[in-house]
This record gives sequence, structure tokens and C-alpha cells, in this order.
Amino acid sequence: MLSERLADLPVCVSSAGTHAREGMPMTEEAIRLAVARGVDPSKPLTHSARLLTPEMLDEADLILTMTRDHRRLAVELLPAALRRTLTIREFSRLAAGAAEAEIRSTPALGSRDNAARSDFESALAMLTALRGVVGSPAAATDDDVVDPFRRSWTTYERSASELDPGLFAVEKFVRSVAASFSES
Repeated sequence: MLSERLADLPVCVSSAGTHAREGMPMTEEAIRLAVARGVDPSKPLTHSARLLTPEMLDEADLILTMTRDHRRLAVELLPAALRRTLTIREFSRLAAGAAEAEIRSTPALGSRDNAARSDFESALAMLTALRGVVGSPAAATDDDVVDPFRRSWTTYERSASELDPGLFAVEKFVRSVAASFSES
């Protein structure tokens, strides 16, 4: 869904799982939810599960997980990814604590590849610096999205409703950073 939402920007969105069964297709329920949220119906049919690797983590500028346990497993694979690894609900909570103007005006820290990447890294560093400053969730599990795999349709719908605000927050964040780059 995020890939579809950001298709007009020069970003790469990919997925992998901490316990993925390589090559497994999306479940029918996941396809149904994705299509209902605007994903081209042909795209989920070509999706296949991949197991998360340290190389994937090293290449990523932002690593979003569904649960705190997934986040922990990702950081265990590549400890250097700690500062850019968040649950999607944690990302949403932190982004709500940062004004768009703050994100767009964050000074660049320097770049590995180019100025756009530097802008993104700087904005993400500003956002993750809000950990411990922005209020914590009422319960730690509030940063998790329920895993619907092999569960009821109701659980899939709950999972999607927990995921949707995070996807919106990521899209808004990426678009804010992209806008600041295009203005400079």
C-alpha cells in the first residue's frame, strides 16, 4: 500500500519478514484489504514473501515493522539500524509530535549518496530524537499492529485499521521531506 501511495516519488518501498516463508504469496484476506485501499489488483498477485537480511536493512533509510518484536529482531540482525528502525505505530506517534514545518526545516547532516537522502536522514534523525519526549503509549503493545496471519477476517480488519494511520504518517513525512528538497 505504501509503495502505491508513494509511486510518484523517487523512493523504493520493499517488504520482508522476520519469519517469512520465502516465496509465499499474500493471503487472500491481505489482497482484499490492499485492493480495498487502492492498490492495483494485479500487484498483490506478484508479491512473494522474503526473509529479512542484514543487507536489506543496511540498504534501507527507514525500517518499519509491525511489532516491537519484529523491531527487536531487525536490530539484532543489524545493530547499526537501531536509529532508523521503528514500529509503524511508533512512527505515527512520533510524527504526530513533530510539526510538518519542523520536518521540512531540519538542516541536512551530510550525505552518503545525495542531498535528497541527506534531507531524509536529517528529518528521520529529528523524528527519532522525539523518542522519550513525545508521550509513550498507554500500553507498550499500543506500538504494535496485530498480526492477522492465519486468523479471522475480523482480525485482518483490525490489523488494517491499526496500520492505516501509520501508513498515512509515513506518506506525509516522506512527502514533507520531498517537498523541502524540491524547494531548495
